Amino acid sequence: MKSKFILSIFGIVCAISVFAQDANNIQMPELLQNQSRKTINIPDILGYQTLKCDFHMHTIFSDGIVWPTFRVNEAWNEGLDVIAITDHIEGNPSRKHVGGDNNSAFEIAKVRAREKNIILIHAGEITRSMPPGHFNALFLDDTNALNKQDWHEAFDEAKKQGAYIIWNHPGWKAQQPDTTKWWDIHTELYEKGMIHAIEVFNEKEWYPIALDWCVNKDLAFFATSDIHGIVSEMYDLKKYHRPMTLVLAKERTENAIREALFANRTIAWYGNYLAGKEEYLKAFFEAAVEVQLYEKVKKGKIYIIKNNSDVPFEMQTLEDSDFTIPANGETIVTLPDKSKSSFSVKNLFIAGTENLVVALKLK
Repeated sequence: MKSKFILSIFGIVCAISVFAQDANNIQMPELLQNQSRKTINIPDILGYQTLKCDFHMHTIFSDGIVWPTFRVNEAWNEGLDVIAITDHIEGNPSRKHVGGDNNSAFEIAKVRAREKNIILIHAGEITRSMPPGHFNALFLDDTNALNKQDWHEAFDEAKKQGAYIIWNHPGWKAQQPDTTKWWDIHTELYEKGMIHAIEVFNEKEWYPIALDWCVNKDLAFFATSDIHGIVSEMYDLKKYHRPMTLVLAKERTENAIREALFANRTIAWYGNYLAGKEEYLKAFFEAAVEVQLYEKVKKGKIYIIKNNSDVPFEMQTLEDSDFTIPANGETIVTLPDKSKSSFSVKNLFIAGTENLVVALKLK
């Protein structure tokens, strides 16, 4: 009896001790946000991997508001494969506060990028008045070497390092308020192999005329965020995604990305729109869409059409009958026998005012 009493007292003391410890520090992990990576549902096409990339963003090492590792975390959370931090080479307003140089953002972010399996491209932005305007240089060895008073020398240095050069936001009203113009200087740069791509979309605006330049001059199509703040505060990520460039690469490596960019294998993706070469957009559509004949009816056929991608397709027949194939969903469509087999996809652009035309193929 006495031993039972002693054990009971011992148990009460232990319980009081446990409660005392809990009262000092009780963990509530349920309050924390689950750190999970979003899956972007985009098909691989033509034997290539479709990599999700943003090649234009800023940090506190120029006029952005975040630390370089934050850019890596954002990219991982949103499902991207590749990013380039492109801080302005000239005129860094934060330099007196944070120190460092034009390579600092890359050096700080590269460890986190390796931990998160994000491919980080060493890059910088040549920032000049128009002409020539702003340009991103990718695959640099030393961004500091591009800090030249004469912009010609900056471009020469970029080319010397084998950089891939993108004309940023050509229709930005701060530099071209009345018209989006291709200047003689751009012809000079183009003929010297110093323009490889153009941003047809930047931040929240797109430039159909730049799409035509890409087509006519065989340049790559880019869409970028040019983010200075926080992506989730800038874009509605529940409904859309940040603008990005889809790169068709032979494998998921920096060398393969470089090869793909110089070969112009890109698609610009912004909102629910895609812009790019006809062969790539057609392959994208055909890889994403499945068509099944459901039933024959009087004077027509009923089809079930599935979409296995994050991009909806806004379809229009030659008879101006519209329907949408929803992202990651399906629709049922009745088409009359007299309906033509070709459809215009109103949100897929192969030129500034020209949409992709496709045929719905039974699978």
